[in-house]
Amino acid sequence: MTRVADYLDLVRAPASLTVLGDALVGALSARGPGGDGPLRVGALAAASVCLYSAGMALNDWADADLDALERPERPIPSGRINRDRALAVGVGLTALGVGAAFAAGRRSGLVSVALAGALWAYDTAFKPTAAGPVVMAVCRGLDVMMGAAGPGWRSALVPAGAVAAHTVAVTAISRGEVDGSTASTGRVAVATSVAVAASGLLGRSNRSAAVLGGARYLAAVLPGQFAVARDPGAARARDATRAGIRAVVPLQSALAARAGSPLATAALLGIEILSRVLGRRRSTGDIT
Repeated sequence: MTRVADYLDLVRAPASLTVLGDALVGALSARGPGGDGPLRVGALAAASVCLYSAGMALNDWADADLDALERPERPIPSGRINRDRALAVGVGLTALGVGAAFAAGRRSGLVSVALAGALWAYDTAFKPTAAGPVVMAVCRGLDVMMGAAGPGWRSALVPAGAVAAHTVAVTAISRGEVDGSTASTGRVAVATSVAVAASGLLGRSNRSAAVLGGARYLAAVLPGQFAVARDPGAARARDATRAGIRAVVPLQSALAARAGSPLATAALLGIEILSRVLGRRRSTGDIT
């Protein structure tokens, strides 16, 4: 019998917390604190979570045969959820995510359609190719721009690029979770993360907040990436991937601070703490 916990494993529930800040950062960067009402921000956060969770379900649906060999503990190969049901979850969550984005506004809804298309393309076609990390980065960049859609959207291009660049680095390392990565991948990831932190100083920004936030982001992401650069084995790649997924929240906090919103920065700090607590309490499943 399929349990709720099995569905939570399928969609990597703890990791969904890492997308709550994407649209918020986009909206803050485009229109500043108070530029968007709480109902719109809430609808966009729901859209982000639904679309991210859809991507996780579709990932396992598309990789069911491979997971049977490499990750037999996952919900589909372990028999806890059948493949057709995983596809239904992915389809349903995609529809919910796009619907929530349209509820936030027509422009955000249109961006969500592009995001959904990129997400499906990644899971069904691009993931095993060299373009995989770039397509995944496009997904996260579009998630930020979904919040920015509307007046002032160009001001969100730098934050969206920062989240996308971070995603390229994390996704590139994640490809070595089973067979190991390479030292050069670790070194490129380190350089990318430093550039992402430095991007907070571009444009009209709160410089002191950007410096502090960037330093905190680097403290979260660099140790794992340096470890891969020294020892690119599978275990190091898995640890760096987990750290990289969680490090997007400190990055979002830095970008919210850059946009001049202490309230959003504090809220994202709370999300980061909650994510870590939930991650420690879970005895099964993963976020990768």
